[in-house]
Amino acid sequence: MTPQCRLASPSDPAHFRKVLGRLPTGVVAVCAQHRDGPVGMACNSFTSVSLDPALVSFSVAVSSTTWPLVRECGRLCVNVLAAHHSTVARRFSLRGEDRFEGLGLHPRVGGPGLDDAVAWIDCEIESELDAGDHVIVLARVLALESRPDAEALLFWDGRYGAFTEFRNTTKEDR
Repeated sequence: MTPQCRLASPSDPAHFRKVLGRLPTGVVAVCAQHRDGPVGMACNSFTSVSLDPALVSFSVAVSSTTWPLVRECGRLCVNVLAAHHSTVARRFSLRGEDRFEGLGLHPRVGGPGLDDAVAWIDCEIESELDAGDHVIVLARVLALESRPDAEALLFWDGRYGAFTEFRNTTKEDR
């Protein structure tokens, strides 16, 4: 079967989002310890950049009210969310929510670590690059740790799930 191609301008935001939504991504909570308490936000644009030096990046909406607070801290902890964290991911995406209510936390070099995350990557902010309606953040890794027994949360085709849930799913199954 030959796929149907729809040529559309990349300036069509709905089409752009739909096409790029076909790429599964991991979901993280970027957290920092601000002087007024912990701050954090969900992000699904996290990626490794370099092994030497150890660098990672993620993108933040220019309109984010949380990013300025995280930036002010200088250090952050990237919490790789576990498969059961879909409600945490949604909560960390909303404004005006107590994002940390009911979550088990432990202190880390970069900021708060979620107790049952898949991995923790402690970082120091290296630089930022303006990128349209987002800012690309480059961060130097200071420390990292993972739980090999946990499955990561994924975002694909507009929904959260785990790899095992997506493996044999078709559009008709949804």
